[in-house]
Amino acid sequence: MQSLAELHDEYDFLDADDRYRLLIDLGRALEPMPDALKTEATLVRGCSASVWVYPMAQGDGTLHFLADSNAAITKGIIALVLAAIQDGTPSAILATDIAAALAPFDLGNQLSSNRTQGIPNMIALIRETAARYA
Repeated sequence: MQSLAELHDEYDFLDADDRYRLLIDLGRALEPMPDALKTEATLVRGCSASVWVYPMAQGDGTLHFLADSNAAITKGIIALVLAAIQDGTPSAILATDIAAALAPFDLGNQLSSNRTQGIPNMIALIRETAARYA
């Protein structure tokens, strides 16, 4: 996965239609999440699309997240969120201001509010998970 800075450099050069395509491509590139993990327990509340996030503690003390959505652009947003924190330690994830890391993408102005309304809930779930493991 590219770094968030690399993704932003690419995103910044694109027009609105190509930005949508980039988000869709990022979503397609997400690590597959087995259907068995898509449960009520892993469902992110408050998203207009269905979004599931499943944390896995790694042997080295880092957290790896599997995530999926039934909406292509939402999957791309998930990919951006994960680019900010994937495989970080719980303390590093807690120290990361994910919303600020996503701010340069200006998603609120680039996408409809339906597409972005669940981002804070997704971030909160990731932070809560990191806090449990910290």
